[in-house]
Amino acid sequence: MNKLSKMEFVSQDKAVNLDALCQEIRERAVTGEFDEQAYISLDIIEKLKQIGVYRALVPKRFGGDECSPRQFCELIETLSKADGSVGWVASFGMSPAYLGSLPEETLKELYQNGPDVVFAGGIFPPQPAEITDEGVVVRGRWKFSSGCMGADIVGVGISPLKNNEMQGLPRMAVMPAKKAKIEMTWDTVGLKGTGSHDLVVEDVLVEKKWTFVRGEPSKLSEPFFKYPSLSLATQVLTVVGIGVAAAALEEFEKLAPGKASITGGSEIANRPVTQYEFAQADAEFQAAKSWFYQTMDIVWNEIIAGREATAEQISDMRLACTHAARVCAKVTRKMQMLAGMTAIYTNNPFSRFVNDTNVVTQHAFMGDATLQNAGSISFGLKPTPGYL
Repeated sequence: MNKLSKMEFVSQDKAVNLDALCQEIRERAVTGEFDEQAYISLDIIEKLKQIGVYRALVPKRFGGDECSPRQFCELIETLSKADGSVGWVASFGMSPAYLGSLPEETLKELYQNGPDVVFAGGIFPPQPAEITDEGVVVRGRWKFSSGCMGADIVGVGISPLKNNEMQGLPRMAVMPAKKAKIEMTWDTVGLKGTGSHDLVVEDVLVEKKWTFVRGEPSKLSEPFFKYPSLSLATQVLTVVGIGVAAAALEEFEKLAPGKASITGGSEIANRPVTQYEFAQADAEFQAAKSWFYQTMDIVWNEIIAGREATAEQISDMRLACTHAARVCAKVTRKMQMLAGMTAIYTNNPFSRFVNDTNVVTQHAFMGDATLQNAGSISFGLKPTPGYL
């Protein structure tokens, strides 16, 4: 696997050590800070800016770092090892994959003060938006807007209407975050700190140049914008589970040698069943993670070579995501079981690992439909629209 350079994702003017930040995140997450307030503290969002999360995928011509999808996912994996919620919120640094469909002049305006722009979105359900001479009038409510508490801009899904008739395909309307109201509805068993609250917008006029057709290919020339955006949107979430599962394995590796049964049994590290189960879980995890990154590398190399990825290659990325998400949830649960009664408390790291990875598997991008569509492509059949 490519090694992360500590300075590779660090802004030149505000160097923040990635290891030090992860340690701070880990220490604060354990106290319940992010979970209890149901969002990531704004000073952490600022530090994510400083290490380059939000400029990582922005083109160099707009001041960004223009990293590869793998480099970005490796960064999110590292942050997720510290805390799943922080990793999940940071994953929306992939927003250039969406925003790249805006007109180029709009992007210049968006990044005129720098590339460290924090985006949060509420895409579904698309809400009707009346077309006017000036743009579209946006109103409605959108759920699951992860990271909205710390966002600079927000995007919401709309269905443009004129005379009560839908005009064209659904679009996303982008506006300053201050124009949307946040209703704190996020109360879940896992990834509590993501702050995936509801966005409410009341009659905000958005100029057409700040809207784009959802899923429309970008007209920008950089290789990143040839990479399948839906696959990337899935990968940046899957890799959160990978980071959390890695943390669970490491945590158990530290715990096992010094933990004995309350009934007087031997240290759990000395038990053959523990040794067997840990090795098996580690092998399954490493295999799933390796395939996840391998599928990404294959497609990226095709794009860099000037070729289009095949449907089979893109499908492999989607399938590898669903597989990795489920393996990671299985691995964290196994570590919790092996840890015994220690791991049943709400704020115990293993409880948080299990709950966080389970939430990743619940996302629609990692649903059973992925398996069905991947199987269809394997047999030369067409997948359902929107899969690739």
